[in-house]
Amino acid sequence: MSVKEGFVGSIGNTPLIRLRKLSEETGCEILGKAEFMNPGGSVKDRAALAIITDAEDAGRLKPGGTVVEGTAGNTGIGLVHICNARGYKCVIVIPETQSIEKMDVLRTLGADVRPVPAVPYKNPENYVKVAGRLADEMENAIWANQFDNVANRLGHYRTTAPEIWEQTSGKVDAWVTSMGTGGTFTGVAMYLKEKNPDVKCVIADPYGSAYYHYLKSGELKTEGSSITEGIGNARITKNMEDMPADDCIRIDDREAVRIIDHLLFEEGLFMGGSTGINVGAARELALRMGPGHTIVTVLCDSGARYQSKLFNNDFRKEKGLV
Repeated sequence: MSVKEGFVGSIGNTPLIRLRKLSEETGCEILGKAEFMNPGGSVKDRAALAIITDAEDAGRLKPGGTVVEGTAGNTGIGLVHICNARGYKCVIVIPETQSIEKMDVLRTLGADVRPVPAVPYKNPENYVKVAGRLADEMENAIWANQFDNVANRLGHYRTTAPEIWEQTSGKVDAWVTSMGTGGTFTGVAMYLKEKNPDVKCVIADPYGSAYYHYLKSGELKTEGSSITEGIGNARITKNMEDMPADDCIRIDDREAVRIIDHLLFEEGLFMGGSTGINVGAARELALRMGPGHTIVTVLCDSGARYQSKLFNNDFRKEKGLV
């Protein structure tokens, strides 16, 4: 018998899915790490588990305690699932611009959800900073701090990356994914570069994020905007420090939506916006590298979390994406 131990024991060991049509189009093997198959429904289950386990091991999180986090949604969903499983309370501070589906899920799971206005990080009312202050004001509470808590990237270094290496038998030529906290990209890139320095590690970036210009010129400069949630940023987090990034590919919303529709109607995969950015960048990288390469990216979460926006034709028309 192969039995997993509860929610926590079910996190990780997700399959790699070959994206058949895109692989045939480019002549490369384009593989998606199926992180939507984690029990909480996204790649952020891994970061949530790594952060809580680290706090427990260090004695910062004690029985009956509270986990506080500022999140665009998916990390919060992973955190509250684990808190429920381990007897903690969970407070989630979330920008009010995020999808209603994610807020509803968080409330249904039992989180204390506190929407705040979406303001830049430099503003003291930014959701991340509000979460930090709340944790300081509470007894027996920790701030998960997913952006600057390197337990995040270590979780991916220790789990996601070795899985990818084993699943490809070490035959991976490129790793490409978007960054929010930087934990997934950096943790996996660090491991793969240790295994093979020739593995190309490429950031996938939406408009409105600063990483494209940062990789090209060293300047944290933004332009444009994106409908995608939970990815892109205008600062270097601690999880991104010393990240081994070789290049950055920027994908606009129109291409991301085209890819999302392709994944749904050609590959049978119902994916969210960040996956559109990731797979769009993987396709572009495959075209640049030429046939015969193996490229791995992340299928982050389900499109069900974005139906009221991303898959709403009125929303698409309003944003000029039809």
